[in-house]
Amino acid sequence: MLAEQGVGVMRRISARLSKMAAPAVVMVAVLGLAHASPSMAEDRPAASPEEVGLSAGQLETLDTVMHRYVDEGAVGGVVTLVARRGKIAHFDAYGWADRETQQPMQQDTVVRMFSMTKPIASVALLMLYEEGKFQLTDPLEKHIPEFADVKVFAGRDASGNMILEEPRRKPTIQDVFRHTAGFTYGDFGDDELNARYGAERINQMSQAEFVKALASYPLAYHPGEQWIYSVSHDVQASLVEHFSGMSFADFVQTRIFEPLHMTSSYFGQPVERPENYATLYTKDEAGRVVPVAWDVQPRYGSAVLGGSGLSSNARDYLQFAQMLLNGGELDGTRLLNPKTVEFMTTNHVPEGVAVGDYKGRGYGLGVEVVTDPSQYGLPLSVGQYGWSGAATTYFAVDPKEDMVTILITQIRPMNLDLWADFITLTHLAVMD
Repeated sequence: MLAEQGVGVMRRISARLSKMAAPAVVMVAVLGLAHASPSMAEDRPAASPEEVGLSAGQLETLDTVMHRYVDEGAVGGVVTLVARRGKIAHFDAYGWADRETQQPMQQDTVVRMFSMTKPIASVALLMLYEEGKFQLTDPLEKHIPEFADVKVFAGRDASGNMILEEPRRKPTIQDVFRHTAGFTYGDFGDDELNARYGAERINQMSQAEFVKALASYPLAYHPGEQWIYSVSHDVQASLVEHFSGMSFADFVQTRIFEPLHMTSSYFGQPVERPENYATLYTKDEAGRVVPVAWDVQPRYGSAVLGGSGLSSNARDYLQFAQMLLNGGELDGTRLLNPKTVEFMTTNHVPEGVAVGDYKGRGYGLGVEVVTDPSQYGLPLSVGQYGWSGAATTYFAVDPKEDMVTILITQIRPMNLDLWADFITLTHLAVMD
C-alpha cells in the first residue's frame, strides 16, 4: 500500500540524526550476518559511491540507522540497495530472514512483495497496449462483458435495500490502471457489502471467477470522480489473460521475468519455508514484533494476483526498476517503448481528484508519481516514481538523479518511520 507520513516527518528525522554520534560501520561479520559485496547482483555492475556521485559517509549513516531498527527488534532483517548511473553503489543485508531460527537475511533473500506486484502487472498490460490490443479510453465492458451492467452504490432505503445508480460514465481501462474505476479493497462504506466481500474472499479466486464475482458488486463511487486504492490491478491481470490468451503467471514469466533474468521471482509462496525466504512479522496486541504463521498468508496461497502475490528479492526487482529507468530496455532487451514508459510515469489522476489523503503525489499507470516534494515531506525529485508493499518493501526510480533505491523488510503493518528514514538518507547521499 502507499506509505503515509505526517507533515513533521522531516523534523523528526533531523532531530534523530542530530543526536547520533559520528556514523560507524557496523561489523556484521561479528554477528555472522550477511553484508556481501555488490557483485552478488550478477547482472548489474558495481561502483564505489564516489564513482557515481554518492556520499559513502551518508550511506554508512543509512546502514547505522537501518541496522538500529533490527537491533532494537522493530524488524527481523533489512536489505537496502542503491544503484546510480546503472551501477550498484550500495547493497547491504543485515539481521535475520527468520529471527527464531537465526537464518540470516541475505542480499538474495526472497520476500513477499505484496503491492510491489502492481507495477509489474501494469508493465505486462502496457506491453499488450503496444501491440494494439486496446486503447486506454476503452470501456472495461468492451473487453470484460461482465461489467456491462455495473451500477454505483448510493446507500440504502428505509427498508435496507441498496439504492443503485447508473454510472455517470463507464469505467475505462485507464481507470483500472489509476484506481479511479469505482473499485475498492472491500470498503464500500456499507457494513453488509463489506461483510459479504470479506466472506467471499474474491482475491483467492481464479481470474475468471474473480471478474464475475467483482462485477456482481456495485461500484463504490462514480468512475473518475475519486481515487480509491483497490483491486484494480487484479483486474489488470484478467485483462492480460484476455488480450494475450495466456495465464497471467505464464505471461509475466515468459515476457518479463525471463527476459530480465529475474530468476528468483514467482507468484505465491512455497508450501514450506525455504532457507532463502523470509518470515513475515507483525505486532501483537502488546505491540511486540512476532512471526506470522507460515500457513496464515491469505494473499500468498494458490491464487495468482495482479495486485499482490509476487515473491521476489532486491536483486531481481532492481532488474525491473533499471529497465524502467532505461526507458523500457535492459542489457539489449526491450520490454517497452521509451514513450510508453514516459506515459506510464506521468500523473494520470484527473484534475481535482486527490490521491487519498496523500499530498505532493499523483498516480500514473501503476506507479505513484511525485509532483511536489515539499508537500510530500521528503527530499525527493519531481517526477520520481515507484511503489511500496504492505510488508515494508519499497522501490523508487528517480530519472532526474539516474537512481534506483530498493528497501526490503518483512513487517506488517508498514513501518513508516523506517520507510521515511530510508528515503531520506538515500536521497541525501546524492552529491552531484
